[in-house]
Amino acid sequence: MKLSARNILPGKVVAVTRGVTTSHVKIEIATGYVVTASITNEAVDALGLAIGKPATAIIKSSDVIVGVD
Repeated sequence: MKLSARNILPGKVVAVTRGVTTSHVKIEIATGYVVTASITNEAVDALGLAIGKPATAIIKSSDVIVGVD
């Protein structure tokens, strides 16, 4: 697969929380570091996402929000 995105973070699925139309998928990219994506339930099914399966978080965005306390 060729992508223009440069933030490609391989990991494994640690949680899939299904809602009515959207699921929250948590991908652990390193011990203790988790990326969460909101995707459609149809996408979860089409990709065969399940806890313990490998998955890659691919991030392409023009905005990054940073916050501090």
